[in-house]
Amino acid sequence: MAAGRAFLLAAAVLVLGGTGTVVDVPSGQSVTHLDTVTGEPGPAGLTVRFRFLAPEIGREGGTLTPEKAQGDMDYLCEHFALSRLAGAGPEPAQIVITLMDRPVPFGQSDPEATQFFEAYRPEAGHCIWEGF
Repeated sequence: MAAGRAFLLAAAVLVLGGTGTVVDVPSGQSVTHLDTVTGEPGPAGLTVRFRFLAPEIGREGGTLTPEKAQGDMDYLCEHFALSRLAGAGPEPAQIVITLMDRPVPFGQSDPEATQFFEAYRPEAGHCIWEGF
């Protein structure tokens, strides 16, 4: 029984509340760190997800193209995510950056929401784009 509980704890998804940090990104928009998700493996193994509120990507009223959002996600991986991984435990195999126009609980869908996702491999202090 104790082994079963230990397994459940090890497999639990941990959603850490966001810092509320506002980050100015290359497109000119300001995004807000919503949360960080760990404990949910990705296709490459240990994955850490950094999720950001980015209202400018919205289908209705948004002004940001997917191409510009790509540059913002690259920037967030290099200048936000990497520095928060140092000393936080084993290095993940993958970092996923998510931009969303409204808060969406992790693992749930919202057909009204616009979300962009990009995957990166941390290597030698940089984010290497892997794409989905």
